[in-house]
Amino acid sequence: MIAVITLAHDLDSIHHDLGHRLSLASSARPDVRHPRDHYTAIDTFLAAASRHNAAMVDAIAPLVTHLPGGHDLAHEFLATSRVYEEALAQVKAKLYGSTYAVARPWPSIWEEVHREFTAVCALERRLAEALLDEEAARADGDHEDLGTRLHHAELASPTRPHPWIPHQGVVGHLARSVARRVDHFWDAAEGRMVPEPVRHHDREHQGKLTQYLLADPHLEEE
Repeated sequence: MIAVITLAHDLDSIHHDLGHRLSLASSARPDVRHPRDHYTAIDTFLAAASRHNAAMVDAIAPLVTHLPGGHDLAHEFLATSRVYEEALAQVKAKLYGSTYAVARPWPSIWEEVHREFTAVCALERRLAEALLDEEAARADGDHEDLGTRLHHAELASPTRPHPWIPHQGVVGHLARSVARRVDHFWDAAEGRMVPEPVRHHDREHQGKLTQYLLADPHLEEE
C-alpha cells in the first residue's frame, strides 16, 4: 500500500506546483518596453503541464484500465486529459502568434485551462485512489513505487502539448517518444527553460514505520 500512498502524495505536490505555475502564467502580462517578459512564466507552465499530463497517460492510466471496473475510469481520464491538452495547445498557439488562436482573448483561454486543469487533477486523484484500493486487496507483496514510475515517465515525456497524436497503447507510447525527441531538439535550439519534474520527499506525515519501510526517513532530532 505504501507504493500508492507515495503516488497520492506526489500528485498532491505536483498539483500544487502546477497550480502555482498556472497562477503565475495566467496573470503574466507583457510590458510595453519588454513585450516578451510574460513568455517565461507561460512557457515553463506549458512545459511542466505537458510533461506531467503525458506521463500520467503513459505510466499510470494503463494500470487502472486492467482493474475491476477501471476501464471506464481510465477512459474518462484519457478523454479529459486530451481536452486539457487541447486547452494547453491553445495557450501555445496564442503565445507564438498562431492564426488559429491570435483572435482569441487571453482571459477566455486561461478560463478554459483553469477549468480543464481542475477536472484532470480530480481524475488523477481518482486514479490514485483506485490503485490504492487494488493494492490493499493484494496479498502477494509485489508492490511497485508508482511515484518513482511517474517521475521517470515525466523525465521521458514531451515538453509541449500534442493533443492530436495517438495517446493509447504501443502506438501512443511510440508517438510520445518521437514527440519528446522533437521537443528536446527545439528546446535546445531555442534555449528553452524546462523545469525539472516535482519529486516529493516529505515523509514526516507517514509515521516512523512507513518511513523506515520506504528507506527514506525524515525524523526529527531527539
